[in-house]
Amino acid sequence: MKAMILAAGRGERMGALTAECPKPLLEIAGVSLIERHLGRLAASGVEDVVINLSYRGAQIRERLEDGRRFGVSIRYSDEGEPPLETAGGIIEALPLLGAEPFLLVNADAYTDFDFATLIARPAQSTLVLVPNPTHNPNGDFGLDAAGLVRAVPPLLTYAGIAVLDPALFAGLPRGRRPLKPVLDAAIARGVLRGVRYDGVWLDVGTPERLEVARRRARSV
Repeated sequence: MKAMILAAGRGERMGALTAECPKPLLEIAGVSLIERHLGRLAASGVEDVVINLSYRGAQIRERLEDGRRFGVSIRYSDEGEPPLETAGGIIEALPLLGAEPFLLVNADAYTDFDFATLIARPAQSTLVLVPNPTHNPNGDFGLDAAGLVRAVPPLLTYAGIAVLDPALFAGLPRGRRPLKPVLDAAIARGVLRGVRYDGVWLDVGTPERLEVARRRARSV
């Protein structure tokens, strides 16, 4: 299974931390967020990774190169400025991802989730959902007893980790496009599954949450 890491965002909430450095290259315990994902993806058996680029994308490309030193092969989808949002970035990258379901990972998620558990499942669209953090107390999606994602409570938070079938994006034009309407349409058709994860997960979206992740890494 191929993987796509979303790395095009500007990270404006990080303030001065991302004035000269793209958020995916911010480090925790001496390893950047995106390099940590690459190592874990390689350990799970992923060989081919697509990374979308926009804000300071050249720095990411220069740092990661072709991915060989991480045990993967990297290809880049350069969106230019401004970034295309999540669904738009995926649509732009589909020629590199191919026709089979792919693993999607937000670069700014800090987690010990085992990607191999998704790869081992039947290849169908699946979201990883986590207990609601304080910055998203109302959650995003529900999960029924059959493992289908629903739009009804109790709601959990989308972890920024998923397996997505390219068919979800069929017929959608290129351009800026958020992911949620695509997921909502899949939920309405009953084709989106979910798994709950209660382990380590942090959305590293602010300096405060970056510091929490760094403290957690030091305590391991």
